[in-house]
Amino acid sequence: MQTLGVVEDTLFVPMLGRIYASEHYPQILYDKKALELKNKLPSDLIEQNKQNQYTLLASASRSANMDRIIRAFLERRPDGVIVQLGCGLETTYHRCDNGKTHWYAMDLPHVIEYRRGLLPEPERELYISGDAFAKDWIKKVRNDVLDAPILVTAGGLFHYFEEHKVIALLRMIGQFGNMEVVFDTVNKRGMTMMKKKYMKQVGHADAQMFFYVDSAEELAAKIGGNVKVIAEEPYYRYIPKNDLKLSTKVSMTVSDQFKMVKMIHLKL
Repeated sequence: MQTLGVVEDTLFVPMLGRIYASEHYPQILYDKKALELKNKLPSDLIEQNKQNQYTLLASASRSANMDRIIRAFLERRPDGVIVQLGCGLETTYHRCDNGKTHWYAMDLPHVIEYRRGLLPEPERELYISGDAFAKDWIKKVRNDVLDAPILVTAGGLFHYFEEHKVIALLRMIGQFGNMEVVFDTVNKRGMTMMKKKYMKQVGHADAQMFFYVDSAEELAAKIGGNVKVIAEEPYYRYIPKNDLKLSTKVSMTVSDQFKMVKMIHLKL
């Protein structure tokens, strides 16, 4: 399998979080496929994992939030299509597929190659290798599904890029019509905390991070056009907190109180 760079290597962080939640807190997230893959991950990954409960469940909570939004989208738009940007080793298809939806999982070529080694393409999920900021992937998807409503997810992706690049990407996606996008992000205070504590805790203190959103409405205004904010939600609002360590509960409560981490859902 491919050797991954600093940013791409963070793809193991969500997987470890999903495994931890599935084994200890399935009320937050149960990921059967992640558990099946546990023994196929690099042997030192599990042994040397020094994340605390909060950082592990932060990753699992992202997947739980995305699952909730994807399922609601597919209930609202049964003919909808799901595109996962920066898919990494996500197993969303296996948790949320309704038996008829078309899925696309997109990432850099060497990440997709690594993904294929662990997760061969399922029946209705197509892997796309390339650059998320180029038009190739969205042109292909739109040509495949024509007028179908599309939900683009970007989990744990935008942090690593400057604001002007993210805005240009969202404008580009919006040009293809009938598009929604959902992503997790932080506000300015959350970015400071993420750089100081979270990335160090997960073993990636050298990963550069830039993008944050203090207000989804302000972001929508920067994108321009007819962009509408569907939701701007505190990250842990819908995450069950029973039986968690007190320190984890406190961290989640403080994060939500100051809107340090959030989910943003836009109609482009």
